[in-house]
Amino acid sequence: MGPSNPRDWNAPRLRAQILKWYDANQRDLPWRQNKDPYSIWVSEIMLQQTRVAVVIDRHRQFLERFPTVASLARAAEQDVLALWSGLGYYRRARMLHKAAIFVAENFKGELPSGSAELRKLPGVGAYTAAAIASIAHNERIAVVDGNVERVVCRLAGWEATPETSAAALRRQIEALANQLVDPRRPGDFNQAMMELGATVCLPRNPQCLVCPIASHCATRGEHKTTPRARMLSREIAHALCVRTRRNQPEVLLEQRSASVTVMPGMWELPALTNEVVPDEHLRMAVRHAIMQVNYYVRIRSVLEDEVLTLAGPDSGNRRWVRLDELAALPLTGLARKVLTRAHLLKPPTSHDRRKTAATLL
Repeated sequence: MGPSNPRDWNAPRLRAQILKWYDANQRDLPWRQNKDPYSIWVSEIMLQQTRVAVVIDRHRQFLERFPTVASLARAAEQDVLALWSGLGYYRRARMLHKAAIFVAENFKGELPSGSAELRKLPGVGAYTAAAIASIAHNERIAVVDGNVERVVCRLAGWEATPETSAAALRRQIEALANQLVDPRRPGDFNQAMMELGATVCLPRNPQCLVCPIASHCATRGEHKTTPRARMLSREIAHALCVRTRRNQPEVLLEQRSASVTVMPGMWELPALTNEVVPDEHLRMAVRHAIMQVNYYVRIRSVLEDEVLTLAGPDSGNRRWVRLDELAALPLTGLARKVLTRAHLLKPPTSHDRRKTAATLL
């Protein structure tokens, strides 16, 4: 077992070991190819609650469309949400856009370099500010995400217990993480800690035998953590209504109210008033998770003259949308999933993205 007291560690040796491991094993990710603070900012916002494999392509698409802070600031929010569609947690996109406008108006389009100034931006908290400042500008400050929390807790032998408040444990973790940051390569060290948690120091079955800092670790395996909240289940049903006008197929969509908490202003399929769908009318069944809820969704094919009966009256937020216009709308993740599976929505081609990006330059 490693030393249980962090004060007994050889910090320079620990830093050297983890940086050597990172240099040899880091994943080739697009936002690591340069020190561009804007690219790093976009990647960090996307990576919150989203898997790396998904973000890789979406990060590239986003920078093709909005290559600079200024181009993002000039964009309409609906265009930003449309490009974000499918990533979920749309408040991230709204705050990213709002912060870009703030930077354009208050910092002449250049992101601040220090973490304290970065935290003044809308939607930029301690984690994102530290990531940009350390990776792009070598500020010695720890980036503490879930992966880093896990690595630090296992190193120090700390466990979540009823006697230890979550806030107190978080303060301990942040203090130790800041002590550990390498003063010469703070950005690389932060990325190394996150990479270690993502690929080796896993929540379940950590790969301790190949861990570069196992000799420092007081845990060497899984540790006690606060149980995750149990996922809830809910059954819902939506209408898939398609018609043809002037030889153009159209689908009926409904815009969510701007006043709702979840996905305001996004476009979705009209909800059916009855979630029970007879088998003969079932177009498809999908599962879709939003935050702590697993939705079991039934999709019913509905004729145009059945909409009022099955989905209720239109309150003024429904619209027929041509299929070739769907990709430009900010669709909810569920709507995008259903329309894609129904072969009504195709992802934009590289040519389409380049054409759209050219109009912004």
